[in-house]
Amino acid sequence: MMLFGFFSLVLISIYWINLSVRLFDALIGDGQSALVFLEFTALSLPNVIRIVLPMSPFAAAVYVTNRLSSESELVVMQATGFSPWRLARPVLWFGLIVGVIMSIMTHFLVPASMAQLQVRQDDLQRNVTARLLTEGTFLHPAAGITFYIREIEADGTLKDVFLSDRRDPEAAQTFTAARAYLVADRDQTAGGAKLVMLEGLAQTLSSDSQRLFTTHFEDFTYDVGRLLGGDALPFIHVRYLSTWMLFTNPQEAVELTGASMGQVVEEAHFRISQAFVCMAAALIGFATLLTGGFSRFGVWRQIVLAIVLLLVVKAVEGLASEPVRDDPALWPLIYSTPLAGFALGFGMLWVATRSNEKWFRRRRAPVQVAP
Repeated sequence: MMLFGFFSLVLISIYWINLSVRLFDALIGDGQSALVFLEFTALSLPNVIRIVLPMSPFAAAVYVTNRLSSESELVVMQATGFSPWRLARPVLWFGLIVGVIMSIMTHFLVPASMAQLQVRQDDLQRNVTARLLTEGTFLHPAAGITFYIREIEADGTLKDVFLSDRRDPEAAQTFTAARAYLVADRDQTAGGAKLVMLEGLAQTLSSDSQRLFTTHFEDFTYDVGRLLGGDALPFIHVRYLSTWMLFTNPQEAVELTGASMGQVVEEAHFRISQAFVCMAAALIGFATLLTGGFSRFGVWRQIVLAIVLLLVVKAVEGLASEPVRDDPALWPLIYSTPLAGFALGFGMLWVATRSNEKWFRRRRAPVQVAP
C-alpha cells in the first residue's frame, strides 16, 4: 500500500502537471485569478486519479514482487510449501482495497467534481468582466468577434475601444470609441450586460455593393449578450450524472446529455468494471513475475511480459466499448476487460505452479551414486 501511494503520487503528478499547464494558459490568459486556476485544477484532480489508478497497483505489485525475488524471499516461501495460489492471496486483498478506492472515485467523487467543474465553467462563460476587460490585447470572445481595449482607468473607464463583429458576412460591422463603459444588470449575466461607447464611429461594410457606411455617434449601447452568444443551455456530460440515475433512469440521462443510450449504458457499467480492473492489474503484475523464479540476472523479461499483458487488457477495453455504444444490449462486453485481466493473471499463476512442481521434482529426484 505504501508503494501504491508512491506510484499513484508520481503518476498523478505527471498527468496533473500536464493538465495544469493547459488550464493555466486558458484561464490566466483570459484574465482569471490564480485562485480560479487552483480551484479548477483541484476539481480536475478526481478524474486524473481515476485515469491513473489502475496503473498504480500494477506498478506496486511488480516492484514488490521483484524485490522479493531479488532478495530470495519468494524462494524461501515457496520452499516452505507456499504455492503461487497461496502467495497471491494478499495480492488479491490489496487489489480489493484499491478496487474499493476506485469505486468511491468513479461513483461519487468524479461525478460530483466534474459537475461542479462544469458549473464553474458556465459561470466563467457568463463573466464578461474576466473575458473582456483585458487591456492591450486583441481578444476573440466568440467566433467572428474581435475586441480591443488600449487602457482601463482606475474608475472603470475603457479608453480607445475597438470592436469588430464579422459574424454576418453580408454586413460586417466595426465600432471604435474614445471612451466606453461596461454596465451590467443585477443578475450579472452576459445577457444583461451592455457596452456603452462614447464619441465613436460605427462602420458597416455591405458585401453586395462593396459600400462602406459610417455613422458618428455621441453615445452608443451594444448588447454584450449578442456579442457572447447569449445564455446557452448548459452542457451536461454523461460523466457528470450519478450512477443511480444511469441505472434507474437511463432515458432521462439521454435527454439531459444528448448522448446515445449506448453511451449511457457504457458509462454506467464502466464505473463498476474499473474496480475489478484494478484487482486484475495487481494480479497480473504479481503472477507474471512469479513465473520467473529466482535468477541473478533479475526478472526483467517477466516485467516486460507483464507490461505487454496489461496493454492487452487495455486493448480489450477499447475493443469492447465501441459495440456497446452502438448496441446497449451488448453491455456484458464491458466486463470482458476485467475478465480478460483475471484470466491472464490466473493463467500466469497456473504457469508458475507448473514451473514450481517441475523444479521440486528435479530437486527430489534420487541421486545416482557411481559404484
